[in-house]
Amino acid sequence: MTTTIGVLALQGDVRAHVTALEAAGARAVPVRRAAELEAVDGLVLPGGESTTIDKLLRLFELRDPLRRAVAEGLPVYGSCAGMILLADRVLGSIEGQQTLGGLDVTVRRNAFGRQVDSFEADLDVVGVSGDAGGGPVRTVFIRAPWVEDVGPDVEVLARIPERSTDGAGLGDAAGRIVAVRSGRLLATAFHPEMTGDVRVHALFVREATASRRS
Repeated sequence: MTTTIGVLALQGDVRAHVTALEAAGARAVPVRRAAELEAVDGLVLPGGESTTIDKLLRLFELRDPLRRAVAEGLPVYGSCAGMILLADRVLGSIEGQQTLGGLDVTVRRNAFGRQVDSFEADLDVVGVSGDAGGGPVRTVFIRAPWVEDVGPDVEVLARIPERSTDGAGLGDAAGRIVAVRSGRLLATAFHPEMTGDVRVHALFVREATASRRS
């Protein structure tokens, strides 16, 4: 039976995530209502603007059902703004901003700067690169967060390197955590859906499939 992965379809590049999930072997469906959560084996929280998504979750009466689903063990992958939504603690949030929580991390919102500071980098990602049989993952950062600290049960999957490929220092970004996993929750500060490399999505599909069978 094919694993069905929902993509929260309130904001962000939903179509790109659907395409990546389908290329990774899943059936992908948009999710806009609480009832649609019951039909999925996992859920992707796409990028966008975390404060706007927070408001839309409340408007569509999805926030509380999603919080319950996360607490009850639904596999969820959050990219960029999705990482912020999963974080238990957020630095740089606006007044009244809330998250779904579940991921024992502290995330700094817009840590890498403004839209004009967007960049790409090749990173080693645990479970995807190296021993997993592939090379580095091409990653895209757009007004991205980073993880300032993690709880004891959170696995760090990727960091910004200490230096760029030309040997230059990377300032405050050097060594920052940009991908994590804890239980059935996966989060990245970058946008893998924008590169055509579906390995991060395939990792999530595998974990959602294993969770469904357990």
